[in-house]
Amino acid sequence: MSTESVSVYLGLGSNIGEREQNLNAAMHFIAQRLNVDQLSSVYDTAPEDNPDQPHFLNMVAHAYTSLEPLPLLTLLKGIENKLGRTPAKRYSPRTIDIDILYYGNQILNTPELTIPHPRITERAFVLTPLAEIAPDLTHPLSGKTTSQMLAQLKKGVQGVFKFTEPQAEKAKTDVPNNG
Repeated sequence: MSTESVSVYLGLGSNIGEREQNLNAAMHFIAQRLNVDQLSSVYDTAPEDNPDQPHFLNMVAHAYTSLEPLPLLTLLKGIENKLGRTPAKRYSPRTIDIDILYYGNQILNTPELTIPHPRITERAFVLTPLAEIAPDLTHPLSGKTTSQMLAQLKKGVQGVFKFTEPQAEKAKTDVPNNG
């Protein structure tokens, strides 16, 4: 484990059960191990890859961690399991999904993990909340900012609607934070 803190952006989504409660519970567990800096609003989004399922609630969190990428992935998968996510077919409904969108400016491509997230440029449900908290964040491969990538989406932001306002202060005050 590195002692240097790295900026990370995480994408969270839920479309089974109490979706907002699932996001809040995931953020509670994330904040126990990472220093959560900022949360986007929560967005209600239509499912894209498998449209025959309930709508998602999606959000993005900015945090700092001293965990390396693979241990961070292990931590996030453990949180998903703790919150009831079970192995299922890709793009199926889930209680919680937590993706590492960015890990500093690092570029990583392993069988277990690809950073930046490989489909970030095509997903309005990720780019919309990300643009809210980090519009000028630059993709390390394309050199484009979040705002530029969002503007270039062919289908735009159709199907992505604000559900709640940002919870940044809540993240800092209501959620335990052990760094």
